[in-house]
Amino acid sequence: MLMATSYSLSIVLIINIILTFTIIFLERKNPQSTYAWLLLLWMIPAAGFVLYLFFSQNMARRKIFKLNTEEKALTNSLIQQQKKDLAENKIHFEEKSRETYKDIIYFHQNLSNSLYTNNNSLTLLTDGKIKFKKLIDDMKQARHHIHFQYFIFKSGMLATEIIEVLKSKAEEGVEVKLLFDDMGGFFLSKEDQADLLASGVKVARFFPSKIKLINLKANYRNHRKIVVIDGNVGYIGGFNVGDEYIGLDKKKGYWRDSHLRIEGAAVYELQLRFIMDWRASSDDEVTITYEYLPEIPHTGKVGVQIVSSGPDDANEQIKQGYLKMINSAKSYIYIQTPYFVPDQSILEAVKIAAKSGVDVRIMIPDKPDHIFVYWATFSYVGELLKYGAKIYIYSNGFLHAKTVVVDDQIASVGTCNFDIRSFSLNFEVNAFIYDYDFSYQMKEVFIEDMKRSVRLNESKYDKRPITIKIKESISRLFSPIL
Repeated sequence: MLMATSYSLSIVLIINIILTFTIIFLERKNPQSTYAWLLLLWMIPAAGFVLYLFFSQNMARRKIFKLNTEEKALTNSLIQQQKKDLAENKIHFEEKSRETYKDIIYFHQNLSNSLYTNNNSLTLLTDGKIKFKKLIDDMKQARHHIHFQYFIFKSGMLATEIIEVLKSKAEEGVEVKLLFDDMGGFFLSKEDQADLLASGVKVARFFPSKIKLINLKANYRNHRKIVVIDGNVGYIGGFNVGDEYIGLDKKKGYWRDSHLRIEGAAVYELQLRFIMDWRASSDDEVTITYEYLPEIPHTGKVGVQIVSSGPDDANEQIKQGYLKMINSAKSYIYIQTPYFVPDQSILEAVKIAAKSGVDVRIMIPDKPDHIFVYWATFSYVGELLKYGAKIYIYSNGFLHAKTVVVDDQIASVGTCNFDIRSFSLNFEVNAFIYDYDFSYQMKEVFIEDMKRSVRLNESKYDKRPITIKIKESISRLFSPIL
């Protein structure tokens, strides 16, 4: 018995040494993540090995999302031409102040191949019932296609209403494609799926489990929320499909989120993003035709870039976009996020901004969604108090918005939280917006939310009990892999 135990321990030790070598020398993770995984492996060796197997595959070299040769050539030619026009001052800006942010536009073109469009009309939606009513009304008007993608699609009152519309449109002959994350769709009933398929709706899951209840890509989820209707109306933001998102979960209460309804050429970028995600998740072939990218009239004057990021690309494009916004701030930075677990670059940028006299305000929820992330969040915002940042705890329900607004000029709304998971592990998509009126509206929404929040001050934070300090310390230690 003793020999068997000794033999088992030796095997675990050898596996740990191999994994240690892999993490440090082969996978080239960032130092924060490396330290956290090494700590976990040597604290709980056997369990650490299982967790590593499920949650730490390196995806940076994988080509998951694809355009065909012609599509890629067209996209590249458009980007190159736009970069040339920007450098030669040939792009007309509706607002003179937007020229101040030419470097950010150029940055997204270079890093993310993101086209800049300036003929968009945006509607900011912060209430779930209003958002889904608008979405359902738009879907009922669909004539050619509905492309519908959410991280979470959960059976319930809201899902039933949406499913009925999707089924009805499919039976009319409208092309309906429904894509959701495999783990996010765990609570979609078999009956609902069967109804959808029977009506002609095409359904796909992102990174589906090969074995029931076991998903070896558990750490890499498609967190995007995109809807495109007939190629001319698009939705992007934080709401998922579930009854809690319309305030029907008593524990969460009112659900405060941010979503965009877009009309204009930025919808093209949402369409391409959906098609690439669909191709990665389904055998159903999609050929990009005129109906997917129809001619869009000049609907507005808002400048928009759609930026995607994910673990298949080490550039962390949305995080880098956040950094550019933070570093550009002269007057204020307002951030709303359910999770504030930044990496070192974001944390240092926010500190520098606050110490430079920029009015930095960060709003987080007062209810835990993921308990370890919640305590890690308090650890980081507590640190920022010492640098002069203002921290607000939203107390009118659950705050799930992922927004940034800077200096009444530039804003971002999308799916990417201010945490390491969103920056480097999840597949995300954000709209970066260049417009005074829209940015001012976002600032006003933030200020209105402050009335439903409690400000956290340094004195109050320093008096927190020792038990809270321990929870924060442990959670922060493992924050790179939460």
